[in-house]
Amino acid sequence: MTTVSFEPTEHPHRRRNALTGEWVLVSPHRTKRPWQGQVEKSMAELRPAYDPTCYLCPGNERAGGKRNPQYTNTLVFDNDFSALLPDGPSGAVDDRELFRTEAETGTCRVLCFSPRHDLTIPEMESGDIRRVVDVWAQQVEELGAQPNIHYVQIFENKGAVMGCSNPHPHGQIWANHTVPVEPAKEDAAQHAYLGRHGQPLLIEYLAHELEASERIVVQNRHWVALVPYWAVWPFETLLLPRRHVLALPELTNDERNALADILKHLTTRYDNLFETSFPYSMGWHGQPTDGRRHEHWQLHAHFYPPLLRSATVKKFMVGYEMLAMPQRDITAEQAADRLRQMSEKHYRT
Repeated sequence: MTTVSFEPTEHPHRRRNALTGEWVLVSPHRTKRPWQGQVEKSMAELRPAYDPTCYLCPGNERAGGKRNPQYTNTLVFDNDFSALLPDGPSGAVDDRELFRTEAETGTCRVLCFSPRHDLTIPEMESGDIRRVVDVWAQQVEELGAQPNIHYVQIFENKGAVMGCSNPHPHGQIWANHTVPVEPAKEDAAQHAYLGRHGQPLLIEYLAHELEASERIVVQNRHWVALVPYWAVWPFETLLLPRRHVLALPELTNDERNALADILKHLTTRYDNLFETSFPYSMGWHGQPTDGRRHEHWQLHAHFYPPLLRSATVKKFMVGYEMLAMPQRDITAEQAADRLRQMSEKHYRT
């Protein structure tokens, strides 16, 4: 029997996500197959600075009937079609093992990054991105202080391919009474790791990544953006602070400035990869907001972009991914290398 030496860029293998305990199948040889599947429409590249029909532009009437103020930087408002409601029953509704139901309360808000209808994060000035960072932190602090809120989830869906219903650059804040599924997985993994090793999981993970350097995309004095070893989406990235930080409100002034800077550089690399306004879902994970300090936590952001081969070919999570386990074609190291090679100057400038 011939022994074949394992080559991660040629041979199928699986990698474990240390944050969730889940596995991803990596099949790098599949990049050689031809593509005859669905091709997406390219996102519209040119938009006006103000759109009179947009329900997020300054002064315009929203879909729910309320009118926006003439805001000049950021705007936060309660979602007119909120998925969570602040008032209502709470706790167990049905305790039967096979039909367990719990009532859930909370608050959903929308955050417009800028009054400009045509500017996404990579095209904004760093000072304007810093205002978004401050609002993120303020929202976590404000909503997290409410006694019935135990988790604040900040996220952005960018692009129609990610289900974004309005092209005006914006994100959302959902504040839950309970800790949602994905942060709960990360909470358990980080808590167990601290108990076994005496150090926060992501602090040690980042130290190893910095030493290896093969998955680092961009870094500055306070932040590191990398393709995680266990990445599922083709050009997925993980954004981490260098020091131990539990939640966005704890960031210093310098860290907030550096965060605005690295967000601009990372998302510019995304746009430059296929010379398109790169779609993604991104979001922040920090400690629960139950009034306690969770020292096992480390603040971080996930970027999940779907594009695989070009601006019009995306990765689908179907079939095997839905029924068995996630699967990816290019390795995390290959993805990081491609992103690293991108210019920090936006292709449209």
